[in-house]
Amino acid sequence: MRANPRRDTKPEVAVRSALHALGLRFRKDHPIRLGSGRLVRPDVVFTRARIAVFIDGCFWHRCPEHGNVPKVNTGYWLPKLARNVVRDAAVSAELVADGWTSIRAWEHEDPACVAAEIERALGSGS
Repeated sequence: MRANPRRDTKPEVAVRSALHALGLRFRKDHPIRLGSGRLVRPDVVFTRARIAVFIDGCFWHRCPEHGNVPKVNTGYWLPKLARNVVRDAAVSAELVADGWTSIRAWEHEDPACVAAEIERALGSGS
């Protein structure tokens, strides 16, 4: 797992590049302290608009299309991946409760489409 980067993954960089091409400026891997005291580091953050964007990996976050079940050491992996999904939902809910908009995209989604969704959220005053 050490070889899996926490930030600057290819899908994340592609989305950031698409956002930059749209003229949008943002912070990457910016820490947000939630009301519960939890610290989260979304992949892309628009601080003034209070929008947090997560680009979720299909394996790590159990994508319904591309996520697979490991065949080896399932006693470790199944609970680990299930905790990731529960944590993702809790983080998104806490962000919303604290007045943020939480946007989650899968790594396989088209970066231009993800950027367009973010641009719409920014335009709606969220």
